[in-house]
Amino acid sequence: MRITQLNIYPVKSLRGIGLEAASITARGFAFDRHWMVVDDDNRFVTQRELPAMAQVAVRLESHALILEHADAAEPLVIELERNEVAPRLEVRIWKEVCEALDEGSRASDWLTEVLGRPGGSRLRLVRFPDDQRRDIESDYLRGESAQTGFADGYSFLVTSEASLAALNARLLDKGLDEVPMSRFRPNIVVQGEAAFDEREWDELGNEEVRLGLRKPCKRCKIITQDQRTGDAPTPKEPLKTLVEMATQPGWKGTFFGQNAILLAGEGRELRVGDRVNVSRRRADS
Repeated sequence: MRITQLNIYPVKSLRGIGLEAASITARGFAFDRHWMVVDDDNRFVTQRELPAMAQVAVRLESHALILEHADAAEPLVIELERNEVAPRLEVRIWKEVCEALDEGSRASDWLTEVLGRPGGSRLRLVRFPDDQRRDIESDYLRGESAQTGFADGYSFLVTSEASLAALNARLLDKGLDEVPMSRFRPNIVVQGEAAFDEREWDELGNEEVRLGLRKPCKRCKIITQDQRTGDAPTPKEPLKTLVEMATQPGWKGTFFGQNAILLAGEGRELRVGDRVNVSRRRADS
């Protein structure tokens, strides 16, 4: 198999960035979910509550994170290196509480202006501190230790072109439009093998990098939303079709892709076109 896409999402739930090469850190790809938008209660905000977040374009330059929106007079520029000591907040992601660095009033003003006030809240931009560690849930690990940034739960999301092709074939059979891979916001897309074969994979990698696939990715309504506009052209799809396809036998819900952790390769990189191998999950694992 080979890698056909590498993506990062520097600000959780804003637009992603496609890469030719991605550097690997202990938390996942460099700068992936390194920033997050929060409300007045310091709770994370995503496209689930605010679909218009998909309209904010994201760029990374050598010195800065840059956010752009059609309604903004100027882009928001956030320096990657900060000289001053930023205020620290306790922020919430689902049921977890972790520390974050506040990017300040200028970022808050910009986000609130272009995205509005969900529930009456001003929006704030926060960054993951370098000195913090957010451990991944241990329920599906095998005595391993792994961490992530502001991702929902895991360091990497792996998807398969073959699985998307099978989903789109079913959608076409129902007279519905195909959906692009961007709907699923993956980090790594691979080509090869049979549809949904990834649910049987234990590890994915090469001589330098090894990822452990540990938990199926349960999907929410974000996959119904166009990742350029935030609109849902066909409400409830492809959620409904994925349920009908029972893509993760024995599990209740809608699943597409596999959550993964880093087993080896910190400091290395993956590139589009890289050949990768898989090992399969044992029946008792």
